[in-house]
Amino acid sequence: MELNKTPLSVTVPHVLKKFADLLNTEMIGNKVIIPEKFGKGYCAGYILNENIRLLLLDYELKEELILEDPDSDSVGKMLLFKFQGIFPKTEKISAEKPSVLPTALIATRRAGSHIPVHTNTATINIEVSAGYLDGLLNLSGKSTVLQQLLQNTQPLLFEQLIQPALQKIVDEILMSTTFGTFELYFLRIKTEELICRLLMELEKREENQLYALNGNDIRILYTIREQILEHLDIPPVINELSAEANMSPTKLKRLFKQVFGNSIFNYYQEFRMKEAARLLKDEKLSVSEVGYQLGFTNLSHFTRLFEKHIGLKPKKYSMFE
Repeated sequence: MELNKTPLSVTVPHVLKKFADLLNTEMIGNKVIIPEKFGKGYCAGYILNENIRLLLLDYELKEELILEDPDSDSVGKMLLFKFQGIFPKTEKISAEKPSVLPTALIATRRAGSHIPVHTNTATINIEVSAGYLDGLLNLSGKSTVLQQLLQNTQPLLFEQLIQPALQKIVDEILMSTTFGTFELYFLRIKTEELICRLLMELEKREENQLYALNGNDIRILYTIREQILEHLDIPPVINELSAEANMSPTKLKRLFKQVFGNSIFNYYQEFRMKEAARLLKDEKLSVSEVGYQLGFTNLSHFTRLFEKHIGLKPKKYSMFE
């Protein structure tokens, strides 16, 4: 008896076909190779089942384009999981700034029916039905964050740092040599594993009440976040940040923690120590050079804080292979 096979056209997202038409190029399987006159790189897309759509995007365009999403009517029913800063540096086409962090964004209600096709993109986008996930999980009386995310009734956004376990799954998707019979099956399993692990991380968040976000709130929060990370030698001052954001200190602290999963100061301190570890290991700076560069006047305090976050004293960490 012959097994049923899914026609290739059924597994390709409509938006990818539109992108190929916009670039006046043919698709190769589930992939669009960017023509040289438009830029370089590729994007690949898969409809894994009626509830999950996967896009792998790593390209650089010479100019920004606007692409209408043929599936925009279903946007309100879907959740977006967007992974960024996760492509291997040796293979990534797009030139990212060093400050781009390996993170995953989890969002309800993608805004608008038009997708901006940015000139530099290196992301994995997963769209999954909120109802599908809700049917898989029993969240009664459990995580407020997960309950409200899966209810999908208000605009919410969360950012989660990508830990090594998540990065390993991402690498398995990007480096996959599974084609033909098992390709969609393999990608669906790995995609659902990514989603599962992210939801497990979100479940740890302790917010009892979530606040709907608008586009302006999100822009402000990311501006504040970038400012904090650009000046790791200067501890953030809440009143100054709130004045710049044109928000009350209470609102700024509340929304920052909701989106990034940590208070402003703890978030700052965590990345301060990550940068210290990078300077010690990659730049081969001394403990005192790193401490002073990151604004510490007391090296004993720096050593204690580093050990608390990284698990080793700075000197020992710098020697650890």
